[in-house]
Amino acid sequence: MMHPKLLLLLAAVLSAPLAAQSQLADPCASLAGLKIAGVEITKAAPVPAGTTVPPPYPNAPAIGPLPAHCRVDGVINRRQGVDGQEFGIGFAVALPDPSAWNGDFMMQGGGGGNGIVAYPAGANYAGDKPALSRGFAVASTDTGHKAKTGPFDFSFMRDQQAYLDFAFLANAEVAGVAKQIIAHYYAKPAAYSYFVGCSTGGREGMILSQRYPTVFNGIVSGDPAMRTGLSNLAIAQWIPVAYNQAAPKDASGKPQIDKFLTDDDRKLFMDALMKQCDAKDGVADGMLSDPLGCDFDPAVLACKSGRSESCIAPEKIAAIKKAFAGPKNAYGTQVYPGFLYDAGITMKGGVSGLLAMGTRGIFGPYTTATELDVDKEALHDSDPLVEPASTNLSTFSLNGGKLIFFHGDSDPWFSPLDTIGYYQSLAATNGGAEKVSEWSRMFLVPGMAHCGGGPALDHFDMLTAVVSWVEKGTAPDAVIATGQAFPGRSRPLCAYPKHARYIGTGDSQDARNFQCQEPAR
Repeated sequence: MMHPKLLLLLAAVLSAPLAAQSQLADPCASLAGLKIAGVEITKAAPVPAGTTVPPPYPNAPAIGPLPAHCRVDGVINRRQGVDGQEFGIGFAVALPDPSAWNGDFMMQGGGGGNGIVAYPAGANYAGDKPALSRGFAVASTDTGHKAKTGPFDFSFMRDQQAYLDFAFLANAEVAGVAKQIIAHYYAKPAAYSYFVGCSTGGREGMILSQRYPTVFNGIVSGDPAMRTGLSNLAIAQWIPVAYNQAAPKDASGKPQIDKFLTDDDRKLFMDALMKQCDAKDGVADGMLSDPLGCDFDPAVLACKSGRSESCIAPEKIAAIKKAFAGPKNAYGTQVYPGFLYDAGITMKGGVSGLLAMGTRGIFGPYTTATELDVDKEALHDSDPLVEPASTNLSTFSLNGGKLIFFHGDSDPWFSPLDTIGYYQSLAATNGGAEKVSEWSRMFLVPGMAHCGGGPALDHFDMLTAVVSWVEKGTAPDAVIATGQAFPGRSRPLCAYPKHARYIGTGDSQDARNFQCQEPAR
């Protein structure tokens, strides 16, 4: 009879090749051994059906349940940088089962200063089902660094390569690696590739269309953080300085910007704004479908001599008008666009509207100064490495690329007028507005704050819109939107410059009773 230890040894010897064979038979696990120059695959493992991903940010819904998929994690160009810190472009790719793959690849954009590898589910602006659940292979990246102190940690910029990766290099690098992983896993390349992002992700989408025009077939760029330095000048300096000039002072003479307006002031302002412009789209519903066509002048609310009720102090009205007009230099030249009078400008919360500013903004504490040297500040608030300013997209468009923009009308961080300005500037370089509309469309979202929220219909499917345009040639004239702010309501988001207007009959809660109309101005 064989000794027990010999039996165990024999079992181990016999099971070793079986285990290796099992791993080789598992196409997901085998990706751990995939060799790509400069790339480390750190993990490749199957994820069971029904998995739910925690919310990506506070108050957001969880993502899932997701279908069964293979998740691959890795790092591109791992290295030591400034102060001996470890850097490298972290990424993740989610691969649906081969029988469920739709043949396409989608990459999701980042947010803030990036620095985390978000779960590659492709949930944002994809409608009711994440891209992964719809059969897309999905990728995400931290763009080359790890956030240490939160979503707006930009300390990595001291390292030149990390800064370059964040500015424009990383997404194209990850897209290339993801495509190789996809081709290996499914034994054929992705048919089409898409990129969807908002804020920093919106900027990334613009960068990709400009610097890497053949990497993606379709790009969705939402509320793009186009000119972060100049938007910072506007919201962290220009607007607070305007408000400070009319704000009450504390005992030391310091302006109290959080007391610039009272809640009654804000209600009075919004009531007057909505009375003037809400029904211009055919129905008074708490939404301004065409804020660009709103002829509201806050001056109508200024207190006249001897009156102090149901009005706002003239100096406060003057400050509001100056703030919303946007920063100008000493010569009267507009440095950064102004902002729209819209339904969400008095909202409070994590993303406060421009008439509800507290003591701290996205870029830190607001200034307490009452003067501002715009020329000096603007000179140092432009960064060509990060800013997606190029308008020559001839290669992108000739390659069949489609580019969709969207922007919330109540975005208090990046003005929708800046995105409109860029979109309009495409015409001069690319054969005129009509020619540009053959491959690029823009959608304004009434009431929406930065990338979501506000008194808005902020749930819409831009992924389907761009896919249908790329693969079927169906240009999106309108995209249907819904949202928690108005339960049971739907509206068409119309391709700029058109806006939604009620046809006058039928349920005014139903998008089918609205049409996209040219502005009457």
